[in-house]
Amino acid sequence: MDLPLSVKISLTSAFAFFMLALITGVWKYSLMTQSDKGQSRYYVDIAHRSSFLYAYAALLLAVFAYLSQFPDWLNTLAVVGSVSFYMAAVLGYVYQGMLNKTNNQIRSSIRKEPSSTPMWLTHLFTFSLIVAEIGGALVLGLGAMQAIWG
Repeated sequence: MDLPLSVKISLTSAFAFFMLALITGVWKYSLMTQSDKGQSRYYVDIAHRSSFLYAYAALLLAVFAYLSQFPDWLNTLAVVGSVSFYMAAVLGYVYQGMLNKTNNQIRSSIRKEPSSTPMWLTHLFTFSLIVAEIGGALVLGLGAMQAIWG
């Protein structure tokens, strides 16, 4: 199928996030069955749910990229920026879920708990995530709106 690279990357990302959601769902279920309270680890649950959300977000990006009037190199850059940070966030949640040492990674960084991420790195990552995710969605959305509304 002849699709722009930006659309291919978005759809591939949607598939990857959807599969990650299903796999973390199995992990979550396994932990729930082993828990006296029937609960999974906090960040395993977050990884599971956010993977579903990012799968659908990647589908939205694919639609916007497909409709966008901007050049595909710009759309591809916007998609890669967004989905890279989506994946980094989910992998961070998976990591926190494996450690099972906190239910709030920001609070753990502020308190400088062992195995927590330094606060400056948390701020840098979060600021970069905000720029990449909002910037990427804005570029793709504006390109699509230009196509829709002229």
